[in-house]
Amino acid sequence: MKKLIYILALAALFSACSEYHKAVKSTDSSEKFKMGTEMYDQGKYSKANRLFVQIVPKYRGKPQAQRLMYMYADSFYQMKDYYTANYQFERFVSAYPESEKVEEAAFLGAKSYYFLSPIYSKDQKETIDAIDKLQAFINSFPDSEYSEEANTLVKELDYKLEQKAYEIAYQYNKTVAYTRDYQAAISAFDNFLLDYPGSSFREKALFYKFDSAYKLAINSIESRMEERLKSAMNHYNSFKKVYPESEFGQQADDMSTQISELLENYKSKS
Repeated sequence: MKKLIYILALAALFSACSEYHKAVKSTDSSEKFKMGTEMYDQGKYSKANRLFVQIVPKYRGKPQAQRLMYMYADSFYQMKDYYTANYQFERFVSAYPESEKVEEAAFLGAKSYYFLSPIYSKDQKETIDAIDKLQAFINSFPDSEYSEEANTLVKELDYKLEQKAYEIAYQYNKTVAYTRDYQAAISAFDNFLLDYPGSSFREKALFYKFDSAYKLAINSIESRMEERLKSAMNHYNSFKKVYPESEFGQQADDMSTQISELLENYKSKS
């Protein structure tokens, strides 16, 4: 009995494969549409896409075009070809603004950009594009069932930009021992804090900004040292005011003590 079931299953499989290949080779667009829809509904998106590619131009202006174009765009999305998916979904939205699928298509098109966003250490052009596309969707469909997910994706992408900006500033701080460009490190953290005032990296940014100012001061020429020590102390005070219980507190206090001792030397000279 089990052997018979296995044979019947194989026969059904070969029959389905035969019908699919017959549809691929057929010149009948309706046959390709029917088989493509069956493949799509079964989750066989690559096979469906192969058939849709052949008939999309022939269905322009026909009643079935809207359904075909949605499945065509979604097949790219399901295949993780996000470059093509976002393009095809945007075409769908433009061509069928009154479609019941337009909201979903607009969201999936924007979400395709999200998947194109690279890791934070790489160039973030695609991340910025993804934020713009998702925000445009949110603005166009504020009451959408997809709005919550879209907002979550935007927050995730914003965090990636914050992380990128922070790491750039931090790299200035890490390399000052070689570059001696302490002021560039301070400016980088200033820019970061200005661009991302509520960032989760704020504590670290304020500390390493102080650290950069401290290094600038203690490595200064004599004629500039007192002025820069006072500036570094101001950075310390700003940091401690906002984060009195910081994980960097002891390190910052030790640096502050050294700054105070150096400043005492200038008091004795005056």
